[in-house]
Amino acid sequence: MNFERFVSFRYLRAKRKQKFISLISVISVLGVAVGVMALIVVLSVYTGFTEGLRDQIIGINAHVLVQGFNGEIRSYQSLQKKVASVNGVVSATPFIYGQALISSGPSSTGIVLRGIDPATAGSVIRLESQLLKGSLSDLAETNSLPAIILGKDLATQLRVDQGSKIRLISPNGPLSPMGVLPKVLTCRVTGIFETGMFEYDSTMGFINLNTARSLNGMGKGVNGLEVRVKDVDKADLVAAAIRQKTGRAFAVRDWMQINQNLFAALKLEKIGIFIALDLIILVAALNIISALVMVVMEKTRDIAILKSMGATTGSIMRIFFYQGAVIGLAGTILGVGGGLGLCAILKKYKIIELPSNVYPMSTMPVKVVPMDVSVIAVSAILITLAATLYPSWKASKIRPAEALTYE
Repeated sequence: MNFERFVSFRYLRAKRKQKFISLISVISVLGVAVGVMALIVVLSVYTGFTEGLRDQIIGINAHVLVQGFNGEIRSYQSLQKKVASVNGVVSATPFIYGQALISSGPSSTGIVLRGIDPATAGSVIRLESQLLKGSLSDLAETNSLPAIILGKDLATQLRVDQGSKIRLISPNGPLSPMGVLPKVLTCRVTGIFETGMFEYDSTMGFINLNTARSLNGMGKGVNGLEVRVKDVDKADLVAAAIRQKTGRAFAVRDWMQINQNLFAALKLEKIGIFIALDLIILVAALNIISALVMVVMEKTRDIAILKSMGATTGSIMRIFFYQGAVIGLAGTILGVGGGLGLCAILKKYKIIELPSNVYPMSTMPVKVVPMDVSVIAVSAILITLAATLYPSWKASKIRPAEALTYE
């Protein structure tokens, strides 16, 4: 141990005449610890919420959408094989989007209809796991009325259940002298799904491709392909590969582009939370400045003696720099340990429950990201080290002759 560290640690261990200075040092350590712990817990919860929301969104939607600029893709089978051969693609399935009016008895509302292929849709979207009643294969039945799967909130609004009959009214009907006649189709509810997101559960329904073509007045084509990729975070790279293979005749968008505004806003909020909670560490850093300045005032005679014995200005600065660094490092280590421990408790025991009608998850989501923890720890250490510069500089400017004049 060199001279500066030895003196610095002696000052930390020594029983000071002014107990108030020691109290401020303890408060400084606890302040840094609380700030670091709060940052880790809040950012972990925020990351967990963001990923939970992402999983809810892309759970019922595809990772990548391939659509034709003309609105309808007729030879979609060959396109489906071409897309499925791209590296990183798990599966692809055709879809048809449409809107209609759905009614049951006196109740009626608008609905977003998604025509899917029951044979391949299960390998792309997670609809099967979100079904409360029925199965995806029920959409393939042809021996009775066309089948439809409704969201839970939409079924509640219409007061229907599995086995009930509903009417779909589409504006894409035949032409007549009076104009376009609406097309009415009676369907049977074969399933109820729940995603946890009100936007989907209250406005969406699934039908098979033939029913969708009939309602929309289409031929044998589809609106596009839904694609599932191996790595969700690399969906943009897979989309670029699909775009290169299919050419400019098709629009290829990944889930990041489709929900760009939402996730950009969430990312900006996360940065804002980080900056706001960093102020807690900044307040603790001000306490470190106060504690070190008081130590310098208390040790003025000692500093003068050390300088008289040959200690350089740099040595004096390093003595108090090390002292502040130990306080900051101790607070950071305590904060990281406390934050990770609290996150582990919240993740294991699910202490905080969330109202399911407000949030897309029932318990507080927690996901610890090592990069976030590293950035928090490094920022806390840098702030506390910056706080030691002024007291260290102040100590180095003490003149032995002036300090020892009245001793």
